[in-house]
Amino acid sequence: MPVKSLFIVALSFAYFSKALTGTYMKSSITQIERRFDLSSTHIGLIDGSFEMGNLLFLAVVSHFGAKLHRPRLIAAGCFLMAVGAFLTGLTHFFMGRYKYDTVIQVFQNDNLSIAACVDPLKTLDHVPEIQIEPSDSGSSMWIYVFLGNALRGIGETPVTPLGISYIDDFAKAENSPFYIACLQTITLLGPMFGFLLGSYCARLYVDIGYVDMESVTITPKDSRWVGAWWMGFLVSSGLLLISSIPFWFLPRSMPKQESEENHETPVCEILNKTEDAQSNNQNFKLTEIAKGFLPSLRRLLGTPAYFLLLCGNILKFNAFIGLLTFKAKYMEQQFGQSASRANFLIGVLNLPAVAIGIFLGGLLMKRYKLSVVSGAQLSFATSFMSYLLMLLQFGTKCDNIPIAGLTVSYNGSVLRQISLIYREMLFSECNRDCFCSAEEWDPVCSDSGITYISPCMAGCLSSSGHGKNTVFHNCTCVSTSFPAGSSTSVRLGQCPHAKDCSRSFTSYMAISVLSSFINALGATPGYMVIIRCITPELKSLALGIQTLVTRTLGGIPAPVYFGALIDSTCLKWSMKSCGGRGACRIYNSDMYRYHTEKFQFTLFKQICQKLLTSIIIVVKTFADLPQSNSVLYF
Repeated sequence: MPVKSLFIVALSFAYFSKALTGTYMKSSITQIERRFDLSSTHIGLIDGSFEMGNLLFLAVVSHFGAKLHRPRLIAAGCFLMAVGAFLTGLTHFFMGRYKYDTVIQVFQNDNLSIAACVDPLKTLDHVPEIQIEPSDSGSSMWIYVFLGNALRGIGETPVTPLGISYIDDFAKAENSPFYIACLQTITLLGPMFGFLLGSYCARLYVDIGYVDMESVTITPKDSRWVGAWWMGFLVSSGLLLISSIPFWFLPRSMPKQESEENHETPVCEILNKTEDAQSNNQNFKLTEIAKGFLPSLRRLLGTPAYFLLLCGNILKFNAFIGLLTFKAKYMEQQFGQSASRANFLIGVLNLPAVAIGIFLGGLLMKRYKLSVVSGAQLSFATSFMSYLLMLLQFGTKCDNIPIAGLTVSYNGSVLRQISLIYREMLFSECNRDCFCSAEEWDPVCSDSGITYISPCMAGCLSSSGHGKNTVFHNCTCVSTSFPAGSSTSVRLGQCPHAKDCSRSFTSYMAISVLSSFINALGATPGYMVIIRCITPELKSLALGIQTLVTRTLGGIPAPVYFGALIDSTCLKWSMKSCGGRGACRIYNSDMYRYHTEKFQFTLFKQICQKLLTSIIIVVKTFADLPQSNSVLYF
């Protein structure tokens, strides 16, 4: 295989591996949140640790790396990412078994009748005492996940800027956009397989192989369910380790493709040129490279088109990261989907649409030889259309699940001011003598479709069956919302959403897929506009600064404040064994959707302003240039 082809194949596999690991982290957000009993704000901080690792080294690697052995720097980066992913998955083995709060766990091996509503002072000798064991959050073990993700971010720093600049240096000018489009298309297979891997692992119980699955009384749709999140990180660590191997054996530089139009350069000649280049650079001091960093940075940021496009990308990245991080969670909470199904649908519907869009965008540039102005216009038009569709998809909704004391009263009437509900609303005359705990979350569902946060809150006096098949009977609170003579029994688990919610979910997914495709169509033109609006020697630095700034101002804060918005809509929090607040069990769907829509609309307006200004400057800059100098493939 020719050296150039080997580099493109190796870089594609490295991109595939790092993208798979990154998206697997996104798909495991819900599982990690529940396993470590964290809020969405905290889990957003953990997710942002990847960008924090990038922040430490990206600018330096982008500048110095262009002067050093780029393939070997990429190899070292892949190895470091493998170590970070392995550390993240290894955290699972440092912790004990996962425990969730339930009254059933104690009685999983017998058929004793459980009197959930009972006065402890009047408890009979033959009635077992009900104790709900608080969940074990694993103390501060989430720090290892934070560090592993940050280490993976440090390792990713040389891969993107040095890989793209290496290709652009040896490829023909008209082939460079096509190569990059192919690279990005292959890369998007990584997120697709990442979400599919996340879907598979989310179906498996976190302690699979160590516990009897018959003793597990919850299902993947339960808000207490934790999948085998650690398994995917071990798989992705192996892929990253394999991807680092070819780069150790690739040359430092390769000749431009224009010299190969009439004959193919022998491999020995390439290696000789590489050795000459290495010998000529032996005396090149790092201090001399460092002296040119600040002047190069001033020149780069002094380019108006680049600066404004950078501002537009920051805002766009905020919206993208905020949505992607919690997209599966949104589908879970808004439409009642399990984490496994949400990740599966993203992997098989959204990501293929994005891959096709990116590939067609690069193909359009190569086929019609788009100019810088045309590329900027195409990027703006696709961004504008995709964000209009994105706002439209928030019009699809499902109503809140009827939960007694949270979203509806105990007689079934809807509570109008859900956000102002206090703990007292959880109690009623039907359960006031049961001495229930307001911190419990062991939901049961009645035939009327109303969910009660625990059998005790439902006022249940007896039960039959055991384990997952336990049914509670003679529930006094159920009788208050039922006609006389109706069933007063409840079954384990939260009640499902209404049937018409499935139609809303279908509309949501259709709009989401179309929006993803249109947005991806302008990705490659927008990428090439940034490269071509600056001088060639600043390409690596420009790509590095773009990645650095967008991840710093978008990748780090977006998951945190987006998570804080989500936390503000929580209706019921779990409690840690130490007494602190844990993960949220149920959200106010209407407020959740409203905050998300408001956040996206605000960014949408700012993105339009920045991108429109950028197009005006690009047009002004290139309008007077000859056509041969203003096309993207020159």
